[in-house]
Amino acid sequence: MLEAVKTSVSPKVIDCPDAESGKTTIDGVARDGIVIKVKARVTVRTNLDRFVGGATEETIVARVGEGIVATIGAADTYKDVFEHPDLMSKTVLSRALDSNTAFEILSIDIADVDVGGNVGAKLQTEQAEANKLIAQAQAEVRRAAAVALEQEMRARVAEMRARVVEAEAQVPLGMATALRSGTLGGM
Repeated sequence: MLEAVKTSVSPKVIDCPDAESGKTTIDGVARDGIVIKVKARVTVRTNLDRFVGGATEETIVARVGEGIVATIGAADTYKDVFEHPDLMSKTVLSRALDSNTAFEILSIDIADVDVGGNVGAKLQTEQAEANKLIAQAQAEVRRAAAVALEQEMRARVAEMRARVVEAEAQVPLGMATALRSGTLGGM
């Protein structure tokens, strides 16, 4: 209770994200696929009227994080976020994210804005790799079918050669029969 009274007189600064959460930045993705990493500091004062039963610091941190991520996600390019980092503060403050909490948000300062990875390019690369693997699999299926057809044709050629040899074997037998019967017309 003493801490609440002190904070109502002297505002308190909360880091977003909270260092204890294990995260070092709030990450959002702009519409162009670039990840933006943000650190913010929120200045709050205890709202004694809502102190009992009101949400705590964790709720403030979560709501501010949500507002920052939403603002980044609404930006067409990561450059818009860098050109106007104050939009994140204004968006969060305009949403009245401190309603039903034990605190009143006095200000939100964007402490750091960095570029993360390019999620869009990574996804496109992964999609291209998947498409390549599919194309390779389809090519392998076509190659296997061509090899099978080639083997089938070789078998048919061998079968036809066997028939030719069989027919050639019949020629001397037919000539011998014609000689014996005297029906060979060339003599």
